[in-house]
Amino acid sequence: MPEQTDFAALIAGHHIAIEMINAGDSGLPVLTRLLREVQPALGAAGAAFVEFTPSGGRVIAASGGCEWTVGRPLSATDPAVVCLLTGPRIRQARIEHLDGQLTRELVGSGLTWMVVARAEIGGVTVGSLHVLYREGDAHRTDARDAAVGYLATCIAHMYGDQHGLPVHGDGPVVAALADGLAVVDQGGTVRLWNPAAARLTGRPAAQALNEPLPFPLPHSGRALDHRLPDGRWLKINSGELPGTGQLRVVTFRDITDQQRRARDRELFVAVTSHELRTPVTVIKGYADTLNEHWDSLTEGDRRQAAQIIGQRANDLARLVDRLLATTAETGPGVEPSVPFDLAAALRAAADNLPGEVRRRLRLDLPGDLPTACGHQQSLTTVLTELSTNAVKYSAPDSPIEVSADADGQTIAFRVADRGIGIRPEHVERAFDRFWQGESGDRRRYPGAGLGLYLVRQLVEQQNGWVSLRPRVGGGTVAEVRLPRG
Repeated sequence: MPEQTDFAALIAGHHIAIEMINAGDSGLPVLTRLLREVQPALGAAGAAFVEFTPSGGRVIAASGGCEWTVGRPLSATDPAVVCLLTGPRIRQARIEHLDGQLTRELVGSGLTWMVVARAEIGGVTVGSLHVLYREGDAHRTDARDAAVGYLATCIAHMYGDQHGLPVHGDGPVVAALADGLAVVDQGGTVRLWNPAAARLTGRPAAQALNEPLPFPLPHSGRALDHRLPDGRWLKINSGELPGTGQLRVVTFRDITDQQRRARDRELFVAVTSHELRTPVTVIKGYADTLNEHWDSLTEGDRRQAAQIIGQRANDLARLVDRLLATTAETGPGVEPSVPFDLAAALRAAADNLPGEVRRRLRLDLPGDLPTACGHQQSLTTVLTELSTNAVKYSAPDSPIEVSADADGQTIAFRVADRGIGIRPEHVERAFDRFWQGESGDRRRYPGAGLGLYLVRQLVEQQNGWVSLRPRVGGGTVAEVRLPRG
């Protein structure tokens, strides 16, 4: 590792990220590339960026020796999180002095200290940049700390531009907003613009005053919902300002969460009806055929029809189970985690997979794999969802490979395919409920967009985490990590 920060390499790496943005890239691909470029310039063993929401944080991008942390959630009450989100914006920390599961795993992988800088917009923390080092690497320098702080500020600007970030829509950029207030004249020109209005719209008072209102003005006493270019929604109200006769007061607040819940309800109805219709139609069609043409059908035809009815009924039952599981409330009723044999659980789960999936599965499980800590019965669901997803997006005869290994703190298994792969900007969105890579009636790949959402819920209930990444040479790798037993 270099003793000094390589500023030439740092600037070159930043320039690459800027060129990606200028070329139309945004969000996670740019952020991930930036980390990979600047990590060696900072003489670091790894770099990671954590995005924060009101409920906690999640590692959304990482490089080098901590790339394995991508997808890892961080609790808002984790002492390490609380410590790093308070005090100076840029600081150095000995990792072993911080309490928390993730910090212990980092120390177990040889990472002992780090430089941390918060990414802030208007005093609101949207995330934190972590540059990690091993024992014996060059120690703290003011130049290095300033460089890390500068990079965190650059990432904050990416959030401020709303191009692909935040990855999670309930982030603090949305949650911290208060009601905005403006006063406009008869021509709709802004005469007063409060700080909350500036935060809500991203338009400071200097740009808003003496300019037209940047969104529709409802009739006095009325309200309307308006969608901003960045995808957020505002509830806008207006009324006459008493005593003036010429001025109107406009108030507006963020209703993105309410709109999202309404959209989720609509999606649930649409997806459920669409996905239920296909198996029901097939079952009814073959049942009618058997009922009306039984005598004219051969024994082979009858057997084939009964087999198809059974397969579609299984598909229907699985879909209903997923719908119920993903709409159920999770809470204190979740059973405690216990040690179990992960290799044996995966083999048993593989035996219960649908025939087409089981035929393509290739297990590579070490005989000395340590125990995991979690819910063994959930492994069947997790493996089923990940492997059927791999089958769906890969060629009919290509293998689906399941492998496993362990480190000092966690035990992991991976489901890898050689299919169409996943775009970097979709590795997090794929876990959203009802999200699908394609939309409309001409989707090439069927599905309700519930499988990966369910997998993340099940894995995180066991204090583990799951992530996706493109596979070298083509395809996708899904990785599940659980604590060791």
